[in-house]
Amino acid sequence: MTAPLTPPHQPSPHDPWQKPPKGGAPGGSHLGTLLRSPEDAELRAELRRAALVAVAVTVAGVALGLLWLWLAPRVPLVSDDTAVFLSDSEGEEAIGADGTFALLALAFGAVCAALVFWFHRKGGISFVVALAVGGVLGSLLAWQIGTRLGPTDDVVAHAREVGKGVVFDAPLELHAKGALLAWSLAAMAVHLGLTAMFGPRDAEPEWGVYGGPAPGAPSPSATPSPSSSPSPSSSPEGGPPSSGPSA
Repeated sequence: MTAPLTPPHQPSPHDPWQKPPKGGAPGGSHLGTLLRSPEDAELRAELRRAALVAVAVTVAGVALGLLWLWLAPRVPLVSDDTAVFLSDSEGEEAIGADGTFALLALAFGAVCAALVFWFHRKGGISFVVALAVGGVLGSLLAWQIGTRLGPTDDVVAHAREVGKGVVFDAPLELHAKGALLAWSLAAMAVHLGLTAMFGPRDAEPEWGVYGGPAPGAPSPSATPSPSSSPSPSSSPEGGPPSSGPSA
């Protein structure tokens, strides 16, 4: 008979039901070390900065809305007590309002991206996402500010208020909803371009370390070449070669 491999009153080291030690699960200390690593702290700091960028860009939408309200052309309307008509049926003021919003949004996106790159001096997907999200939210905020602070959208009541034959302004509207993406597109394009041109570069590898001779090894110039080895016919003292015995 052979002795058992495991003592009778001790659990097997491979027992799956064995309780973990009191100190917690194995590797818990390593997990805590990883969570407190410098890379994790730097990631959290970058995410905080990206969140601040998104909030600041969104708040800048107030300025965009006020500028759009100020610079956008007005659509003139007129009433004859029975209906409301366009004062100039061939006017392009409605298209001009959409174009003004899009151009202002492009300018705001470029300026925001340049400021973010100027203050942080590096790229990163977090800043690009923050600019994109903040641009969309800022555009929505500017759209609401412009339409709410502009002329009233109750055209009938406004026409009755001003009277028959009096020209008044139509409500400020944004017909091309695609202009809401202009801010984000411009911000991402400018930020990526600045990062590609002026962002930090990765250090180039030192080719001498990988392709050069090992430390302490003789250089190729110090290694004697086969052509410089003495010929068998030459004498050790460097004198003239000895001739063979004469017959």
